[in-house]
Amino acid sequence: MIIDTHCHLASAQFDQSRRETYVQHALREGIDRMITLGARMDDWEANTAWARQFPGAVFCALGIHPDDAHDAPADWADQLFRKAQDVPLAAIGETGLDYFHGAPQGWETEQFHRLQQNMLEQHFDLAASLGLNIVLHTRDRKGTASFEDALAIARNYAGRVRPVFHCFIGNTAQAMRIFDELDGMVSFTGVATFKNAPVVAETASWCPENRIMLETDSPYLSPEPLRGRMNEPAHSYSPFHRRCQRNEPGRSGPCNDPKCGNLL
Repeated sequence: MIIDTHCHLASAQFDQSRRETYVQHALREGIDRMITLGARMDDWEANTAWARQFPGAVFCALGIHPDDAHDAPADWADQLFRKAQDVPLAAIGETGLDYFHGAPQGWETEQFHRLQQNMLEQHFDLAASLGLNIVLHTRDRKGTASFEDALAIARNYAGRVRPVFHCFIGNTAQAMRIFDELDGMVSFTGVATFKNAPVVAETASWCPENRIMLETDSPYLSPEPLRGRMNEPAHSYSPFHRRCQRNEPGRSGPCNDPKCGNLL
């Protein structure tokens, strides 16, 4: 079974009048299921609507993106807990720590980072209480502070909540820490196909097959040779084509197996 484990189907970049077209295109390309992520409270309902319209094909995960932590009401966790009673969730998230973007107006950087950290702990608490795993976003302008801080928080929940570090762009040493310290997973996007991201391709090739997940993060991050176009779940195979190519040193061209079945 092939799953696009992270997409944003409620994004305005998807023509919402063509939902059936996107889903059928993915199914024709061999993608059995899609998980759409609601990362803002104002798009939770739109994402759950996809899951309701396409039961068995589209599932959803809900959370609050760290960039939007300052906009969340005090009772956001209670609202998400209640939402989870109405709609079966695949996971909690997307949440995490984002130190790449500056703090919003009126916030000091350290203050905003502490808010994100507190919210991430609340997401972990919620995931533990619901028996769900969690989807993590980490991003730094330089260094690895968001990764280290997220790892430290996740370590407190090891054995109770399994994290997946989505759109993973780290190296093999960082991936090993996720596996060994958290029993976690890493998820690769089309970035693994970019010529300017050799570390990501190397890490994807190195990771044990039972520790990696596949995602498009659509409508963003279209893989080569589609880079620059809007992404969609039907493009999920491309990162694994690149992985297959790199696992066969004698291969000079792209993978010819449309399903890359030896890897999935």
